[in-house]
Amino acid sequence: MKKLVIVSVLFLSSILDGYSQQDPQYTQYMYNMNIVNPAYAGSRGTLSIGLLGRMQWVGIDDAPKTATMAVHAPLGKNLGGGFSAILDRHGPVKEQNIFADISYTVTTSEEGRLAFGLKGGITFFDVGLLSLTLPQTAPGVDPLFDDNVNESFPNFGAGVYYYTDKFYIGLSAPNLVETKHLEKDNGTITKASEKMHYFGTLGYVFDLSETLKFKPSVMAKAVSGSPLSIDASANFLFNDRLELGASYRFGDSVSGLINFGVTRDLRIGYAYDYTTTNLGDYNDGTHEVFLQWDIDFSKKNLKSPRFF
Repeated sequence: MKKLVIVSVLFLSSILDGYSQQDPQYTQYMYNMNIVNPAYAGSRGTLSIGLLGRMQWVGIDDAPKTATMAVHAPLGKNLGGGFSAILDRHGPVKEQNIFADISYTVTTSEEGRLAFGLKGGITFFDVGLLSLTLPQTAPGVDPLFDDNVNESFPNFGAGVYYYTDKFYIGLSAPNLVETKHLEKDNGTITKASEKMHYFGTLGYVFDLSETLKFKPSVMAKAVSGSPLSIDASANFLFNDRLELGASYRFGDSVSGLINFGVTRDLRIGYAYDYTTTNLGDYNDGTHEVFLQWDIDFSKKNLKSPRFF
């Protein structure tokens, strides 16, 4: 019961305040890049298929669960395209996003590429308010909870991404349309809204030896009314096959990461997040798994490393 109360408080705070972070968190963002930045589409030079599943705060009833699928590929000399789907669920709140991505890449040097991307699609937003059991502290029913919420609305995003074989930096806003939910006119409820999120990513690959590479990376996420969220990761790649690392989300969690290249084209990975806040007393951590499959039809990229 205590765990359920905690989740209910977190959920109600995010809905009624409307300024909390609403986009899902990703620990292995470096392998899920075009979900947050459409300019990434086609940058791997292959048909790339990515799947990711995340179970957050295991042990707490109705804690967040996220599943993503991303498919992208080069469409021509300078064009890339992709498709992505995100299912995010937190208690009675369910949000589904379906997007198509397009990117255009400019060659800036022998190694450098600068890509611009656009994302467009639809968001389905559902809240099962009638499924909630609320404490009745006064006669009558709160008008906020007198019906379920089922909405759909268009959404758009944009991003820019510069990269070489061993470096990348990106800036994006995957959801540019700010939408309002649960708005009431009787004075008892103000509003809840879907806020724009801004993502910044940065990474580099250092050659420590012929068989060992060091891959530090950073992702920052900003949204109006919430503290800046920063993930700092440090991964080590052995023989271009096994990758081990750790990550720290400032003021929130520490993580261990592992992934393995089953073949040159197929990689699977796992991350475990340990919550460092007081919420850690009530959950058993967060689990995240991913699969990335690159299908190279042209074969021309076999000699080009793909570290991100």
